[in-house]
Amino acid sequence: FSDGQALQALKLLKENLPASYHEGSKNPVARERVHSAATIAGIAFANAFLGVCHSMAHKLGSQFHIPHGLANALLICNVIRYNANDNPTKQTAFSQYDRPQARRRYAEIADHLGLSAPGDRTAAKIEKLLAWLESIKAELGIPKSIREAGVQEADFLAHVDKLSEDAFDDQCTGANPRYPLVSELRQLLLASFYGEAFAEQ
Repeated sequence: FSDGQALQALKLLKENLPASYHEGSKNPVARERVHSAATIAGIAFANAFLGVCHSMAHKLGSQFHIPHGLANALLICNVIRYNANDNPTKQTAFSQYDRPQARRRYAEIADHLGLSAPGDRTAAKIEKLLAWLESIKAELGIPKSIREAGVQEADFLAHVDKLSEDAFDDQCTGANPRYPLVSELRQLLLASFYGEAFAEQ
């Protein structure tokens, strides 16, 4: 029952977050709508729970003092790439799904946000969603990688194994649409550290 709330929150953010960021107090309407979007999104995820993006962001933020919102932004595109798989290594056991649904749902988001064109296939819609996320992150001045966010390579590499294990044990991991291996979380973290697109190994 949380889909409608999540989609509405995304739409409000797409339409108002850039103006709220750039114009601040000069645009109280945009600010109000961003606050509303955050609340609506909170209602959605309080009911549907979260996934490995938050699992890794919890550990990344704790270890390297990266604010939680920023940590999520640094990881989100690679998590979408990871989840958008119709043949995952392991699927989370949701009783309402007899097969993976993430690709279809990401495509639905692209449709809802007006990112897709008539005739686009699912893969194209997901790529357009990723392109939009990358563009809005750039517009908001969000670093392109964990390294660009100020984490030193030697420090990151010294902790990445523990980060991966701890993220696997995080309470959010069990609700991710694709149930991860610790090695896959490590790969996601490494790709996000270097600013590379996640690719299946």
